[in-house]
Amino acid sequence: MSEETNLQEPAVLSVKEFYQLITAHLENTYGRRHQIWIRGEIAKVYEKSHLYVDLIDPEDNDARPAMVNVHCWLSGWAPLKKRLAEEGIELKAGMVVSLKGYVDIYEAQGRLGFTFTDVNIAEILGDAAKRRAELLAKLTAEGLFEKNKTLDVPGVPLSVGLVASKGTEGFSDFTGQLLNSGRSFSVTHYQSLVQGDQAAAQIIKGIKALEKSDVDIICLVRGGGSKSDLACFDDETLARVIAGSTKPIFTGIGHTGDTSIADLVAHTMAITPTKLGEMIVALVNDWRYHHITQSAQSVLGATEAILEDAQNYLAERRRTVVFAVRDRLRAEKRHLETTGSHLAHQVKNLLFTKRTYLQSTRQLLSAYDPAKRLAQGWAVLTNASGEVVRSTSQVALGELVTARVEDGTIGSTVVTKNGAS
Repeated sequence: MSEETNLQEPAVLSVKEFYQLITAHLENTYGRRHQIWIRGEIAKVYEKSHLYVDLIDPEDNDARPAMVNVHCWLSGWAPLKKRLAEEGIELKAGMVVSLKGYVDIYEAQGRLGFTFTDVNIAEILGDAAKRRAELLAKLTAEGLFEKNKTLDVPGVPLSVGLVASKGTEGFSDFTGQLLNSGRSFSVTHYQSLVQGDQAAAQIIKGIKALEKSDVDIICLVRGGGSKSDLACFDDETLARVIAGSTKPIFTGIGHTGDTSIADLVAHTMAITPTKLGEMIVALVNDWRYHHITQSAQSVLGATEAILEDAQNYLAERRRTVVFAVRDRLRAEKRHLETTGSHLAHQVKNLLFTKRTYLQSTRQLLSAYDPAKRLAQGWAVLTNASGEVVRSTSQVALGELVTARVEDGTIGSTVVTKNGAS
């Protein structure tokens, strides 16, 4: 037997045995218990319960750079996705990431793969922060952070343009402040996504559309969310559109503490949609106070002062009149009392004088009383006509005449008439 026939022929492996051999080798070196880190640029990402990523070498300049199919199964992807969301991270094409995991082989397709179990979040955040800082420096150097702030805001911005997603909490919080303010706000709404890859482009369209309208200001509103949800507001193109807008841009994006590049480049920012609504209502109320209420209060104050002076004057005049009338009445009363006393004395004297005069007159008349003359023997002769006879011519011969004496009358007939000698 020759020497060649004594050499053992190498074993011929089946395809399955081949994969078992390779898998065992990789498992012992780069398996689940011997995980390694790989770094690459995401070329494509696809999620359907599990996450699938095509990772390429960013430094490979070949037309078809080296690529490895990586994936994360649902059991590991769910908690990892939650961690990424809390940090505001969303895996997207173009990102350079470092993934920890192990090598696996998919025998059915004869494909080498990599199952990742962790992501270097610190590295991603560092890259994102670096890109954000570079963009901030770039916009600052171009003076874009002050450009929109130079625009004048109308004193009464009642016509409001709104770029937001209708039905969201942020939309309701903002519009609720305007509707419940008691002011006549008019809101022109442009429907737009406010998160996701298409959001920035839609927001830009909304701003440009509202610029052509007669709104006083344009508001960008979005409620709170993760950093990845708010990532569209860090878009460079959106920042430039806001800076160059012909209308003042107001923002109310996210929660307290969330500050996007859109906030920084806008004319005015508020920490929440609610606060933005309150701020705009305050602008209108302040204008009304300084131009209407304050002036009205000044007029009212001046009017009240004039009325108070007039009331004081009238009260003083009233007191003067009352005192003058009272003093005059008192003086007139004293005068009347004095005059009354004087009149009473005068009347008393007059009555006494008249009484004395009457007594004297009565005595005088008593001396000429016809009754006394009749008592003395005098008689009063009357003719037939009842006339007192003073002359002989008043009677005729034969006429009946009557003589009144003290105690009665005597009738007689005229027999003779003798004239005076």
